Amino acid sequence: MSQPQRDALLIVTPHSSGAIPADILREMLGDDLFDTPKREAFLQGIFMDGDPYTDLMYSVPQARLLSAPWSRFAVDLNRERDDRVDNGVIKLTSFDRQPLYPSDFALSEPRREQRLRRIWDNFDRAITAELEGARLMIVGHCMAPYGPKLGLDTGTPRPAICLMLGSEAAPTFPRAQWEALRAACALAFADVIAASPFSEVKIGVPWDTDTLSAAHHARSGVPAFGIEFNSGLYLQDERPIDPAIRALAAAFEQFADQALQLV
Repeated sequence: MSQPQRDALLIVTPHSSGAIPADILREMLGDDLFDTPKREAFLQGIFMDGDPYTDLMYSVPQARLLSAPWSRFAVDLNRERDDRVDNGVIKLTSFDRQPLYPSDFALSEPRREQRLRRIWDNFDRAITAELEGARLMIVGHCMAPYGPKLGLDTGTPRPAICLMLGSEAAPTFPRAQWEALRAACALAFADVIAASPFSEVKIGVPWDTDTLSAAHHARSGVPAFGIEFNSGLYLQDERPIDPAIRALAAAFEQFADQALQLV
């Protein structure tokens, strides 16, 4: 596919970073901020509890690429700005419900607003700017093989790939093209899925709507959807399997081209 066509595609990875701003990291760790082994172990856990390596797997040459600079555990950019639930825009625990802050920590409203203004607002503006002239936005994630404790599907097995296209009442990607998109995805990733213990490309399982896709589609009118790779496709005991990451990236590049042709 030629560069002008791919240049109309925006790919966003909102959870690929494992970085935490120093002031927030100090709120989390206290004096352990200055203990290198403890700090590095904590940040590695944060990285693996995010969407590790998604910036690599969803990288398509000549497309517009936007990856979050900070971890979802600083601010979750795939949540509404005012989402205050446990798994909302600012999380106090990991997905295994382990505390991220000391027991006496309390986030004041001014500090909360400062954090959102600095991180959430800046990324929101960046997406809006990148969508200018775009024809399609894809938001790339990974998901645990089974629903975590901090979730709505705790313990439930998940498919190899989930496509989040919106609801029947509020699609973010043209409803008439849903099955064509699913079929294109199944074809592009057929070899990767066949080599794994996972199966199927599902629409809306375990989630039907990607928050960033819904918000920016509503504002811009640009078709958008989210995609989730099962992390079991490319991680083993929390270690990356390089050939699998390479294969997923190649398959996604093929799929992205097909998706762009459907809008």
